[in-house]
Amino acid sequence: MKIGIIGTGAYALALSMMFYENTKDITLWTNSNEEKEKLEKTRYSEVLDLKIPKTHKFTTSMEELALDKDIIVIAVMSKYVNDVTLQLKKYYKKNQHLCIASKGIEQNSCLFLNQVVEKHIKTKHLAIISGATFAIDMIKKVPLGLSLATTSKLTQNYLKEALENDYLKLKITKDILGTEICGATKNIIAIASGIFEGLNYPDSTKCMFITESLHDIKNLIKFLGGNKKTILSYAGVADLLLTCTSDTSRNYTLGKMIGSNEKKEIIDNYIKNTTIEGLYTLKSIYQLTKKKKIDIPLINLIYDIVIKEKNPNLLINYLKNKEVS
Repeated sequence: MKIGIIGTGAYALALSMMFYENTKDITLWTNSNEEKEKLEKTRYSEVLDLKIPKTHKFTTSMEELALDKDIIVIAVMSKYVNDVTLQLKKYYKKNQHLCIASKGIEQNSCLFLNQVVEKHIKTKHLAIISGATFAIDMIKKVPLGLSLATTSKLTQNYLKEALENDYLKLKITKDILGTEICGATKNIIAIASGIFEGLNYPDSTKCMFITESLHDIKNLIKFLGGNKKTILSYAGVADLLLTCTSDTSRNYTLGKMIGSNEKKEIIDNYIKNTTIEGLYTLKSIYQLTKKKKIDIPLINLIYDIVIKEKNPNLLINYLKNKEVS
């Protein structure tokens, strides 16, 4: 089986090692010649402390990436999904299976990533993978679980054959929308969880908050037409717990800085130099709820604190069921 992965970030490389367990024919795409040459020369990822297999191929050509591949994986930041899909459109063949490993919602259009892809590529072979898997943990060969969302039985079988192994388990669902919502919103909730840490509240309070947030996410899934039971999947509660309780999460770290009243210039510098998907997604999901006239108080509150710079202690009022305006 031949695998093409769009992206060479930490998660893309970690995911390539999952595929490597079952196939050695893996090509990764980057838009940077410098990055390509560095990876080819060093065969090493500093972020993951990972030795990259000699059989891994790297390219800056989308045509080469797509050529003869059985599965093509999109693993770039959500804001780049539209651009790479437009490039891929020229070379995609209808028998190829597309898998989105990115998480988030496109700004302005408020489209989920499967909708962004399907806007340019008409395919019956589309899947989403999402779950509680930090890139640094994926390369350790420890037990991990991912949700695989697709309506195509053939795509399901291809991805199970290519990805599942002794330590990676896939749970199948047809709820693409619910899986997308879980993957996107967990990064937002992680920012709020970090705020509690910055405010010096204990784990017990954070766990109370995470539990309360589950209800809001479940309601959002229901209002948008997904299956509310998806919140109980690897893409839902599992990913939420992971992202909301670890300093490894950049979303959590941002929230911690906000809660501890870190200097604005330090926070701004962190945002400028760090990929924080939750911040990008927060703006999108806020726009989406307003557009759809859906009232999700927690989303509104986090937006007010993070974007409008209101008092972080408003989160405590949320837990106490007091007015948060």
